[in-house]
Amino acid sequence: MTNIADIVFAPFFPWWSLAALAAASVVLIAFGIWRRATGVVWRVIALAVAILTLANPSLVREDRNALPDVAFVVVDESQSQGIGERSAQTARALEDVQAALARHEGLEVRVVATGAAAANSDAGTRLFDALGNALSDVPPDQVAGAILITDGQVHDVPANLQQTGLRAPLHVLLTGTRDDGDRRLVVEEAPSYGIVGSDIEIAIRIEDTGQPGTTDATARVTVRLDGGEPQFHRVPVGESTKLPLTLDHGGLTIIEIEVDPATEELTLQNNRAAVSVSGVRDRLRVLLVSGQPHAGERTWRNLLKADPSVDLVHFTILRPPEKQDGTSVRELSLIAFPTRELFEVKLDEFDLIIFDRYRRRGVLLPTYVENIAEYVQNGGALLEAAGPAFATPLSLFRTPLGRVLPTEPTGRVHEQGFQPRLTDVGRRHPVTSDLRGAGTPGSDPDWGRWFRMVETAQTRGAALMSGPSEHPLLVVDRVGEGRIAQLLSDHAWLWARGFEGGGPQAELLRRLAHWLMKEPDLEEEELRAVAEGNTILIERRSLSPESAPVRVTGPSGQTQEINLQESAGGRFTATFAASETGLYHFADGNHTTVAAVGAINPREFADVRATDELLQPIVAESGGRIAWLNEIGTPDIRRVRPGNTAGGRDWIGMLRNESYFVTGVRQVSLLPAIAVLLLLIGGLMFAWYREGR
Repeated sequence: MTNIADIVFAPFFPWWSLAALAAASVVLIAFGIWRRATGVVWRVIALAVAILTLANPSLVREDRNALPDVAFVVVDESQSQGIGERSAQTARALEDVQAALARHEGLEVRVVATGAAAANSDAGTRLFDALGNALSDVPPDQVAGAILITDGQVHDVPANLQQTGLRAPLHVLLTGTRDDGDRRLVVEEAPSYGIVGSDIEIAIRIEDTGQPGTTDATARVTVRLDGGEPQFHRVPVGESTKLPLTLDHGGLTIIEIEVDPATEELTLQNNRAAVSVSGVRDRLRVLLVSGQPHAGERTWRNLLKADPSVDLVHFTILRPPEKQDGTSVRELSLIAFPTRELFEVKLDEFDLIIFDRYRRRGVLLPTYVENIAEYVQNGGALLEAAGPAFATPLSLFRTPLGRVLPTEPTGRVHEQGFQPRLTDVGRRHPVTSDLRGAGTPGSDPDWGRWFRMVETAQTRGAALMSGPSEHPLLVVDRVGEGRIAQLLSDHAWLWARGFEGGGPQAELLRRLAHWLMKEPDLEEEELRAVAEGNTILIERRSLSPESAPVRVTGPSGQTQEINLQESAGGRFTATFAASETGLYHFADGNHTTVAAVGAINPREFADVRATDELLQPIVAESGGRIAWLNEIGTPDIRRVRPGNTAGGRDWIGMLRNESYFVTGVRQVSLLPAIAVLLLLIGGLMFAWYREGR
């Protein structure tokens, strides 16, 4: 605590009236001098005492307690600060700054570590938000200044110093080097959705900075869709280039784009970018061929027509077997069956072909049936809902389609009531797992009975449902690049009619059709990862009861293995806490996938070069300095008074505000009344005495 004394005036009259009185006194004294009056000196003393008394001077003594100044040190801990030697430079600079500030008395130091944005945020490095929050509880006249330790890539630099709330010097200690060399990939334009099977274009640009002796005007770019097989492109550096891509499935597709490293690189993080595109199917074209009218035909039609995205072409062969005569098939048709157009010219335009109780009748020539077999092997989808004819010589198995069908008829047809049951594989396959009413293994399902099934011998594929004597009822298989399924009964329509409580007929057939058309959500062998905030849910679907550990690779390249726990329906799951923003890769040896946490292309890595350009204007406005740590090290810190220069080449200044608060005040009058009275009367009496002689 210190004592400060000062003289203050509290005049009894306004200052202008005292000034007028003083002027009149001067005139009076001047007149006395001119007349050579002998008591002028005593009159001067009396008038001066009178005017001074009216000014009422007092001695004020204050008891003051000094307030400490506060210096703020804001430390950038963003991900770009982990590049090269920047983190080590930051640690050394912070230690030196704290030691230098501690040598000054009356200076409080507050360190604010910030910039480590949440994993699901794309806010970038926000040092001034943190500085503003720290300044909010300190009076402006106690702020000595602020020091930022950063690489200069700050994303919340205000337009002027006033917006920061700082009324003191702002200094910046820069990590990194001035001439950092780096290559980065910029996604200029990308669509948010695309039509499955159609081309989309993504515009990119490659920027090279600080590359010594760069002569190669092109760079190799690698593109992956959902972590799949790479596609390579050679693109020019520094120019906008459009990459053509084709979406192969509906739903979300994550497209990874990566450019090969340059001669000098700060980080490979910004050599990669990712784009999420939603695949939309234009129209699903389905060809339904019914071998003869029956009760279940309407069920198929209603199911397919209920989906507005499905274009259905349906033909029914009306000629019954007992009416065989010489009349041409074309003449019996209400509409001429366009076999050539459907099964030769436009066959590849269909996404799914369904044969419902079909049997050989001479409508389809062997050449057309061969085309269908090739269509499946080349990526098409075929579903056969078999009727009793499949057990006869008129079966489709006796055609070129027999080589792609997963079952072989034994010639017997079961005509008794039975409840369809899920097989062990069926309880794990996404087409049939979790079907309502399936029951637990060993128990009866809550489904109505069917009354006919064609007995077959399974030659390949997976049996998902079984009927009497455990014979396969529903079999699916992959043939070449395509898929095929056989439903060996024509009584699924009983579930749709609610017979004996019915069953999940619509859900079963919907899943089956979408699996055949390669819907990603119905893949039986698949690895998925979905990000929800900072948590990633990993799910592995498999027909096998065992699952290998999943290897996780983070955006920075760090890897770890995670073991999955089995759950219901052929699923193995685990959760993973993400600590970084960006793209995570997952692999289990056979399958790969990716998941984006927060922004797919983090703002933090858009440009990682150390720079003073962003902070230079606001630092200059505050009177502060910018120093490169790799050039001059940590500068000396001095205390300066407000208004003085706050920095030089190798030093920076913190204000000495000398703020205080008053704990007590004492006031004493400088002119006691008795003394004033004696001086005033005495002066007048001596003046009268001298003038009277």
